[in-house]
Amino acid sequence: MNFTTRELRDLLVAWFALGVAFAFFFARVRPASLITFLPTPAFLQALLVSLVTVGVGFLLHELAHKVVAVRFGQYAEFRAEYGLLALAVAGGLAGFIFAAPGAVHHRGRLTEREHGLIALAGPVTNLGLAVLFVPLLFVFPLIGSRGVEINLLLAAFNMLPIGGLDGQTVRRWSTPLYVGVLVPSVLLALWILVF
Repeated sequence: MNFTTRELRDLLVAWFALGVAFAFFFARVRPASLITFLPTPAFLQALLVSLVTVGVGFLLHELAHKVVAVRFGQYAEFRAEYGLLALAVAGGLAGFIFAAPGAVHHRGRLTEREHGLIALAGPVTNLGLAVLFVPLLFVFPLIGSRGVEINLLLAAFNMLPIGGLDGQTVRRWSTPLYVGVLVPSVLLALWILVF
């Protein structure tokens, strides 16, 4: 699998920007404090945890789309949405999270099934990552819990059947499979939010 220089740059920028956005959010850094902002140990810890949890969840989600697209003979490449990345960082500062860092764009002829599988690859990867973060709960509780939470939320959010999200593409292809992934994703994400 090949990566262009631009794609690698976009992946790294998106990874770092999301890490910063979530670090601002979790460390409760607000716009007024930016004037005298110096990275505190709490902020640096939040940044590290965000890069490992949110960053890895985002990165592997997008790479899963690319791997499956390439498997189906597509040319596929991630493109960052710099305006949305700036909005994510500003949102983290304002105390809310909105993360739409970009997308994998692919071209070539696809069946509806292939298109659905490419879309499904991202959320399923996040569900798998949530499971992989569970053992870390016992060794690095903050990383483990945040990794489980973030990846379940990413899976559930991306399975929503709206706009350009993965769920809409999966639903168009296979409603039973869509429901089979959406329902557990949403229930687990809600369970994490409540408990």
